[in-house]
Amino acid sequence: MKTMLRPALSLFILLSVVTGLIYPLLIHGIASKLFPNAAQGSLIVSHDKQIGSALIGQQFTAPEYFWGRPSATAPQPYNGVASSGSNQGPLNPALVDAVKARVDALRSADPDNKLSVPADLVLASASGLDPEISPAAAIYQAGRVARARNLPQERITSLIDSIQQDRQWGLFGEPRVNVLRLNLALDAMQGK
Repeated sequence: MKTMLRPALSLFILLSVVTGLIYPLLIHGIASKLFPNAAQGSLIVSHDKQIGSALIGQQFTAPEYFWGRPSATAPQPYNGVASSGSNQGPLNPALVDAVKARVDALRSADPDNKLSVPADLVLASASGLDPEISPAAAIYQAGRVARARNLPQERITSLIDSIQQDRQWGLFGEPRVNVLRLNLALDAMQGK
């Protein structure tokens, strides 16, 4: 028994050190040199205060701000520790009810808006943490935000266009708008 236990324990300790310490430190060191902002969490700082990350959504509910994708993390929205989807299928009555409630909330916040509601404003992402929405979702909300801030809608649309990110390297993903950056740009535009 001792002859088998010693090599097994030695291998366990060696692999724990290599995979639990050396490898993560090496990867973090490489990432810090090649992608320093991403390696530190892509933190967004405003007025010398850390206010969030470009990688994790935040909940905005006031009419003068753009709203992000719904979060499936519970009990607190956009909780990075509880990252997960709802795992509800398209025929699940709970999902159908949640989507109806979200559509109703969007319609009641902007009753004059006759555009169709973009899917990303009513369906949570797989992680429940998406910081970005589609340009269509931003345009859908532009009228409400413009009225709440007493600004021309064209100015809000122009701001959306300036914040919009294209596909990564022109190939991957879809055009998107980071909600936190957009809301910060709105505040900066009005001197808040």
